[in-house]
Amino acid sequence: MLEEYKDIVEKLMAENPHFAAVVEKHDELDKLITEVEEGREHMEDLELEKLKKEKLRLKDEAYAMILEYKKKMTQ
Repeated sequence: MLEEYKDIVEKLMAENPHFAAVVEKHDELDKLITEVEEGREHMEDLELEKLKKEKLRLKDEAYAMILEYKKKMTQ
């Protein structure tokens, strides 16, 4: 997730427990969604869509925290 910000992600993972929790939850959802899409797990389409939306929300939240961190570092 957000590979272009790898250094910032690593720093925030170590320094910010909320950021770390958001990234970990995103990664968990990513794995589950992949399992469902590849047929190793079963889930109703509506539930899968909810998980995808939650994953996107978490990515957006992490991205906002990255941008805030970058803003602070350039001031």
